[in-house]
Formats: sequence, structure tokens, C-alpha cells
Amino acid sequence: MKKLFKSRLYLPVLLLVLFIINWAASQYHARIDLTSEKRFTLSNATKKVLKKIDEPVVIDIFLKGNLPSGFRQLAGTSNDMLQEFKEVAGNKIQFNFTSADDVMPGTDIKYADTLSAMGFYPINLTSQIKEGQQQQFVYPAAILHYKERLETVALYKGKTPLINFTDLNSAEALLEYNLVNAVAKITQKEKPVIGYATGNGEPPTGAYATYDLVENVLSKDYKLFTFDLGSPKFIPDAFSAMIIVKPTTGFSDEAKLKLDQYVMNGGKLLLFIDRLNAEMDSLKINNQVTALDRDLKLNDFLFNYGVRINADLIMDLQCDYLPFDVNGNGQFDLLPWNYFPVMDSKNNHPINKGLGFVAGKFVNSVDTVEAEDIQKTIILSSSSNARTLGSPAIISGAENVNAPEDAKYKKANIAAAVLLEGKFKSLFANRLSQTMKDSLNNYNISFLPVCLKNNKIIVVGDGDIVLNTVVKGNPIPMGMNAYTYGSQREFPFANTSFLQNCLDYLINENGLSEAKAKDYVVRLLDNKKTEEQKSFWQIITIAVPVAIVLLFAFIFQWLRKRKYAK
Repeated sequence: MKKLFKSRLYLPVLLLVLFIINWAASQYHARIDLTSEKRFTLSNATKKVLKKIDEPVVIDIFLKGNLPSGFRQLAGTSNDMLQEFKEVAGNKIQFNFTSADDVMPGTDIKYADTLSAMGFYPINLTSQIKEGQQQQFVYPAAILHYKERLETVALYKGKTPLINFTDLNSAEALLEYNLVNAVAKITQKEKPVIGYATGNGEPPTGAYATYDLVENVLSKDYKLFTFDLGSPKFIPDAFSAMIIVKPTTGFSDEAKLKLDQYVMNGGKLLLFIDRLNAEMDSLKINNQVTALDRDLKLNDFLFNYGVRINADLIMDLQCDYLPFDVNGNGQFDLLPWNYFPVMDSKNNHPINKGLGFVAGKFVNSVDTVEAEDIQKTIILSSSSNARTLGSPAIISGAENVNAPEDAKYKKANIAAAVLLEGKFKSLFANRLSQTMKDSLNNYNISFLPVCLKNNKIIVVGDGDIVLNTVVKGNPIPMGMNAYTYGSQREFPFANTSFLQNCLDYLINENGLSEAKAKDYVVRLLDNKKTEEQKSFWQIITIAVPVAIVLLFAFIFQWLRKRKYAK
């Protein structure tokens, strides 16, 4: 060993060893995630998506600047998450943290203006400073760039205008899913094909009421085609999902056969159904409307799959607002309208995890019924202070003159949307007529009595939940209240996110629900135990490190004296 130290090769060998160690450290990384929920470990589905990226994805995160502590923590978690993405994807993932108040390069436009135009609603925060109160708009959002494409992500979806720890913790838990889902969408080679059903009185795709649904969701992330269920043709297998929105006329057996065989062949269904004909237009004219059953003739179809939409309306103390002339003097006040329930998600499924409030209008309750091998999951429900009003339901604008009798609102968690999963059996397994057989034969389609494989259907007891209203001639986002839109009382409901989550779960085969299912466990300190053991841990964290350094210095000096004393 002494000869090696004195050799001329010592320095080159040392430099070579150091180079090899540094190169290996830059190429290979390993760490141990000791958290029970695997907070710092990317899911396998996330890694698969990241490894498929062929060209760089640039991500701009708008969480920079003098932000409140909660959002600074969210920014730090976002940075850590994107660093993990880089570990897998290398230089194919690039990211920057930007302030929404910065000006876009080459323009005089602030990023905040662009984000607002994209539909991101800022969070209005008021903080106390020396000069008084300071108002600050925070945009917890991200924009992804890939080739010529653009994808946006909301990083925080609070349930209330007030910022709270629970919502921020939920936002951190959903970071991996939200970011990798956006990466998967922006890098996909082909957009999935969605069918929009017509022929039973559904609002057309070119109507004002479907503007947000079509332009900002379906046409943005999918290839959209309309399909007339009244035509002789059967639903093409190319449709990844078929969406039915607020039909108003009854379905024929032929139309139900097409939907049934589409499901048997693996097609996904997403139904937004109003069973009763309660409409605001009628209420505005007469100040009273009787909500009657539309007789859509879907009862046997849905019952066969394990669900029933009831001929009633959900009334909820947790509801949206409408203007009412309380004193009869022409001065309108915004009052709670119990027929417009604001539905809470119970975080019991990837579809509703961290979702926020969803606004409904004249919502029907949904019951699950016995269906062999079918799993049912309630994904939207009322608050704990609700009731149902059976048909024929008389709805009057005069109801809000007096406060509702809270004692009547005793029902909790009335189901409004249900996910069905399993191997569905055909409605026509034992009732296929000769006419139906001939129709199938004409298109060379073989009748299937049972699903080829496990499938999914989502049934929502509200057709208006994905439709939008119009303010001053312009359509506003689905779920938004036309009477509070643009005012200080405006609240960004999560209707759009709910629809997107439903479609993602039905269609996407990436398996990203694993990433969405993660929970960040909040581990709070025991105040009593902390106070009792405060001195002990102060000694451990402060005195012990200093003692170790002093001990090392003493041993070093002793060894040095001993060596030179000889």
C-alpha cells in the first residue's frame, strides 16, 4: 500500500476512481421510501407513461412568488414530484416555476390574463401587512407544452373559498395523478372516439346548453361523433364510450338493443338522465311547475344492470342560490333553492377523490338493485341534511318566502350517481324477437347474451349537471350559477372535473387510478407528549451533535500527540 502511495500512478488512479464514482452516482439512484402510503414512490402506471415520452414535455408551474405557507408547501411538493418524473423520463421532462404576474416573453400580456382566458379561476387571498390588508390572486395551475399541443392542469381544487389544510393535503396527494394524467393526454398518439347519442330529444351538440360540454371537454380530449339511436345502424365498436345527455322522449326496444349490444361488446356508457320534466323555464313563467315522469322507458334497461333512477327530486339544505322577490316589491334577494343540491364527494373512489362540490339541478335519486356479479359504487350523493319529493312533485317559487323546515331534511347521503362494474348480462337474453334477430343479421352482428369481459357503466340522476347556461349571450362553464357568475359570490363548482374523471375512468387504459388512489396521511404531533419530552429531544438534537464533534476533536488531538511524541 505504501508503494502505491509513493508511485507516480497514485494520482491518475485516484482521479479515475473518483470519476467512476461520480459517473455511477449520476446514472444510478436508489432510496428507501419509509412512509406507509409510499408517498415518495411513483406508481408503476406513472413510470410506464413517463417512459413512453418520445419528445420533451415542458411544464410551467404557476406557484412562484410571495405565496402563503400552504401554497409554498404545494410548490415544494410539486418540485419534488417533477424531480421524480425526471428520474424516470430524463430530459424528456422539463419544468419551470413561474409567477402568474410575470409577462409572457415577447408580449405585454401577463400569464394571469392567459390563465383566466383558459378558464382558471384565481384564489382571492387577503393577508395582513404593515400598510394594511393586501389582496393577492393565486393561480395554483400548470400548463404543459408538447410539440404543438397544450394541456392545462388545476393543482388545487378546494371545496370552499377558504383555504384549509385538508384541501391542500388532498391537492398534494393528487399531484402525481393530475400531472401524469396530463402528460398521458398530451402525448397520446390517437384521441379516443366518443359517441354522443341523439334521437331521443337530447340537446344537440351545437346548442348553447352543450357548448362547454362539447368545446371544452369532449372535442378537446376526444374525437366526438353524434350517433342517432333511431337510425337502423348499430353503434360502432370504434366508440370508446357512448354518452347520453338529458333525453326527453322514450327509448324504443330497438334503441335499447343497440345500447345493450354495445355494452356486451365492451362499450362504455355514461348516462345523465332527468326522469322528471322539471325545468326552470316553466317555473319562471308560472312561478309553479308540476314535475311529472317523462316515461323514458329506460327502467327495465337500467334495472337489468343493477340500478334504478327514481321518479323523485332530491331536496337539500346544502344547495345553490337563486334570486327571489321575497317582499313582492320587485327587489330580488339571493336565497337557497333546495331543488339545486350541491353534492359532496365522499372520496371513496378515484372518480370523486379530491373532487370538490358538484352543482345539480332538479336531481333524481338513484337506487342500486340486485344484479349478479355487478359491483356498485356511489360516486355522488347529497349532504346529511336532505330529503326526497316524490312525483308528481309540485315546485313553487313561493316556497322560499319561508325558511325550510329543517326537521324534514333528515336523510343523509342520498345517491345521485352510481358506477356499475362487472360482467353485465343482456336485457334481451330471453326476449330477443325475430325482428331484432333480422336486424342484427342485416349488419352481420352476432347477438351476445353476456359481456365479453368486465365492463363499466356510470348512471347519473341529473341531465343538467353537464349542461351550461348563458349569461349576456355567452355560455358559461357547466355547473356555474348564472346569477352569481362574475360576482364576489361566484363559486367554481367541480362539474367539469367530475365529467372528465368519469370519462378518464371509463376509457383510459393506463391504470392511473393507482396513482389517484394514494392518500397522504397527516401525522399530527401529540401536544401533551411533545411538552413532556421537549427537554429530552432538545438534548438529543442540540447537545448530542455538539458532544460528538467535541469527542471527535479530542480523539483526533490525542492520536496526533501520540504519533508525534514517538
